[in-house]
Amino acid sequence: MPYRIERIGVEDWQRLRTVRLAQLLDTPMAFMETYETALGHGEDEWRARTARVNEPGSVGFAAVADDGAWVGTMISFTPEPGTALLVGVWVGPAHRGRQHGVTDALLDAVLDWARTAAGARRLLLRVHEGNPRATAYYRRRGFTFTGESEPYALDPAALLVEMVLPLG
Repeated sequence: MPYRIERIGVEDWQRLRTVRLAQLLDTPMAFMETYETALGHGEDEWRARTARVNEPGSVGFAAVADDGAWVGTMISFTPEPGTALLVGVWVGPAHRGRQHGVTDALLDAVLDWARTAAGARRLLLRVHEGNPRATAYYRRRGFTFTGESEPYALDPAALLVEMVLPLG
């Protein structure tokens, strides 16, 4: 199934909500909120989220299938000059794997944005220590561990480990 990568627009709040709920059901440890919390958000919160990814220094991409369904997302923003942070990474189970190319296409879009529009020299991310599939993917794409970590907000006994990709 072919895919296209589109920027998430401010008008896409309902689609973002649908995907976020799917993300939280599929891979709850990968995100910083629970399904129940997200389900309780009203329209204003979802509109605010799509507005944030359209502010200067931020971007959101969706992988869109031929039928128009969003099958993956990646979001990035610049918390400080020279650094982009990757968040909101998810690809639906039926669209995962190298043979589909969805994750690579999304990351390529983020990397292009980070290098050009954001002027970043590095791309950071934090991945749950219990998510070896994601860690293996990031390593394959050239990310390395920084040695930094932080407690996972929803379970402080678990860690989010930081990885970096130089964008030189």
